[in-house]
Amino acid sequence: MKISTKGRYALRLMLDLAIYNTGNPVSLRDIAKRQEISEKYLEQIIATLNKAGFVRSVRGAQGGYVLRRSPKEYTVGDILRLTEGSLAPVACVGDGAEDCDREKDCVTMRVWSMLNEAINNVVDHLTLEDLVAWEAEKTDQYVI
Repeated sequence: MKISTKGRYALRLMLDLAIYNTGNPVSLRDIAKRQEISEKYLEQIIATLNKAGFVRSVRGAQGGYVLRRSPKEYTVGDILRLTEGSLAPVACVGDGAEDCDREKDCVTMRVWSMLNEAINNVVDHLTLEDLVAWEAEKTDQYVI
């Protein structure tokens, strides 16, 4: 499994909204500059996030986007699954797994199941709030 740019950028976009969560809308132009991502590409991603109810659009001169919920209520898994679909490493494990004729005799199925479980445990236990805290740790470290 490899996370696409859409999934990676969606996570960065949501993290940016969480970091700049002052109650005022954040413009895509500002996010694009800070994250060094094309504004056009972010428009496609934000449409998906908006349709799913992850963000709210605010129109007008001072418009932009805000999170609909608190950063602690979004998991990395929620965001990645919205943009990527299944995070399963192979088609025969996870939600919506395809039937496999070799399942009963396939020793490697156990590997894929364990890998799927490990991935889900990580992404489902990390929230945007955790990532905001990590960002704060990074910026708190300075050298004199």
